[in-house]
Amino acid sequence: MCNCHDHDPKKANQPAHGMTRRAALRGGFAATTAAAAATFASAQGAAAMDKSPYAEPAEPALPPSDMKLDLSRAALVVIDPQIDFLHPKGVTWGVIGPSVEEHNTVQNIETLFKSAKQHDITTAVSPHYYYPTDHSWKFEGALEKLMHKIGMFNRAGPLDLDGFEGSGADWMPQYKQYIEDGKTIVTSPHKVYGNDTNDLSLQLRKRGVDQVILAGMSANLCVESHMRELLEDGFEVAVVKDATAAAKVPEGDGYLAALINFRYMANAVWSTEEAVAQINAAA
Repeated sequence: MCNCHDHDPKKANQPAHGMTRRAALRGGFAATTAAAAATFASAQGAAAMDKSPYAEPAEPALPPSDMKLDLSRAALVVIDPQIDFLHPKGVTWGVIGPSVEEHNTVQNIETLFKSAKQHDITTAVSPHYYYPTDHSWKFEGALEKLMHKIGMFNRAGPLDLDGFEGSGADWMPQYKQYIEDGKTIVTSPHKVYGNDTNDLSLQLRKRGVDQVILAGMSANLCVESHMRELLEDGFEVAVVKDATAAAKVPEGDGYLAALINFRYMANAVWSTEEAVAQINAAA
């Protein structure tokens, strides 16, 4: 387990010997995963010569979706639209970046935000934050250990925005106009992966929402966990498959793992183009 007890997020951005502690952690993480990323890139290049591993099945066995949006009871939910996941300066970019770029995730999320705002659809963001007290947890899963170790999503405290602006926990700059418009719901933070630890379902229910267009980061972790929890809570969920992405490491391709489960469980799996078309058709 990582030694997280002495981690001070206020010191994470202070220079030390010409390099911030956060940059040093990010650099170390990138160095240890560079070979893995290169291996996956090579494998994908070979696969692309044959058939993309993400292509829709030619002869699907499962029934097609019949989900139709009703904008009066629909919401766009975007998970973790934050720098640490989606920006080259984010601490996970070494393993997330290739997938983000391949799927045009950053632009596709913005397209969904823009479409939702144009049609006055309920919009919610479910963010991931870690406060100093969260670094005192006595046990963690594999990814939790890593996230705490590299200072991912760190904030100075639940009531303290010191150092937040431009940090890895901050929103991607291009999304701020949509998130900070005074209308978007920003839920309490989820702490591991799913929304059973925050108030997303409550916020949606209080607005009469029972249909969710789901996007954000990352595919096989927070997005899949939110999908599962929302389905269990009785929501109809459409996952936007190219408005998410996932890490590629020796343990596996997170995006492919999630895509399979999206197909198995979601009420619909749409591309961004298809999601916008559905919104326009329902308007």
